[in-house]
Parts: sequence; structure tokens; C-alpha cells
Amino acid sequence: MKNRLRVLRAERAWSQQDLATALEVSRQSVNAIETGRYDPSLPLAFKIADLFEMTIEDIFTNPAKEQDQ
Repeated sequence: MKNRLRVLRAERAWSQQDLATALEVSRQSVNAIETGRYDPSLPLAFKIADLFEMTIEDIFTNPAKEQDQ
């Protein structure tokens, strides 16, 4: 799953650790989500969306769905 997490984090000048602390996950989890090696659980995706005051769809995109368009 593609996401804009790295860009959103950079816009706020947050480190991966800053974001991890806010989300109550490890820095490694943030890195894995940003690089697309891990898809967050639905509760974590909602937590991320709430933190950035966006919808889940504004942050995460399904690459398979993009190919269909």
C-alpha cells in the first residue's frame, strides 16, 4: 500500500521517533509503514489519520486500484 506518511511527517519537521511516540508504536514500525513493507492495522490507520487531521484515503492509496483507473 502506498502512503504519504513520510511527506506529511517531513512537512511538520517530525522525526520518525516523534511520529512513533505520538502513535505509541516503535520507530521501526513507522519506517516499515513509510517504506511500504508493512500495512498498518485499521485502528492504527485511523490513529494516523486523526493525528494528521485527514482521512485514511488521503494518506493511504491502493496501488492496484490506481492501475484500474
